Amino acid sequence: MRALIGGAGPNWLLRDIDTPHLLGAVRIQVMAAGLNRADLYALEGSYTANSQQAGEFTAGMEVAGVVETSSPLAPHLCAGTRVMGITIGGFADYALCDPRLLVPIPGGLSFEEAASLPIGLITEHDALVSQAGFVAGNSVLIVGGTSSIGLVGIQLAKALGASTVIATTTSADKRDALTAAGADIAVDTTVEDLAAVVASATNGNGADITLDHVGGELFARLPAATAIGGAIVSIGRLAGATTTLDLDTIAFRRQRILGTTFSIRTRDELADVVAALTSQVVPAVAAGTISPRVDAVFVPEQAERAAERLRRNSAVGKIILSFADAHTGPAPATDE
Repeated sequence: MRALIGGAGPNWLLRDIDTPHLLGAVRIQVMAAGLNRADLYALEGSYTANSQQAGEFTAGMEVAGVVETSSPLAPHLCAGTRVMGITIGGFADYALCDPRLLVPIPGGLSFEEAASLPIGLITEHDALVSQAGFVAGNSVLIVGGTSSIGLVGIQLAKALGASTVIATTTSADKRDALTAAGADIAVDTTVEDLAAVVASATNGNGADITLDHVGGELFARLPAATAIGGAIVSIGRLAGATTTLDLDTIAFRRQRILGTTFSIRTRDELADVVAALTSQVVPAVAAGTISPRVDAVFVPEQAERAAERLRRNSAVGKIILSFADAHTGPAPATDE
């Protein structure tokens, strides 16, 4: 099978490798895979997930496809089931998956659309609900809202009943993408006073919860835009991992600053995160309340072009790698 291999140089290498086998795992025909910042960091050597092997590795962590070989641990995911989820080694024609980290694809979604959702859904739901303690009626500030994950976060907050969702961008050309995703207020942080805009939108209170995907110098402006007793969750650090904070503002406003990442979480912890989606989030996707945002689709031979588009911050929505051309025959037979 084809696979994109990292750890062998500055770019992924497209190679033919053996199709993987592992007792208890679900093997899927990968139809589409989502490209994430963490994939680029892994390629650079600055990000290593707990389950990633040392040295050369098959890249990719977000997939959509068809169950080819089922697992006795997941009888509900029989052969032929369309699934989406997270794994390692997803940039390949076939991938092995922990069945706890897969969910059936809601009807009506293409494989490319399905592959754009899992990382965004688990990241934003975990940060918003599990970490920050969101309840319906809270106001939410999404910093870096035009990232693929940020666009999911906007929709998720609205679907769960946020009173007001404010989202930021650094590009005037991308403001419309924020409102199209459901943001009540779009803020261009290069020309607007973030704290003033958020205060105006929240009766002077500030956002109850701030989800930050940017970091860097902009992070220093977030306590002033967040409510007394509010929570700020650091999810991504596109602008860098260092910042300077006014601790007086945080102390006087009695705020919580939380950090989150999935790179060091165990499979059991990840399974709990995925399971938390089933009651509200997956039904919201099925109902169309949360919808995919696909920026562009590339084939594996164009992987470097896809990576460069993400590096340049050109994308609005998710960049997808399609492996569908490897699976043109009949779908796997359904388990008896």
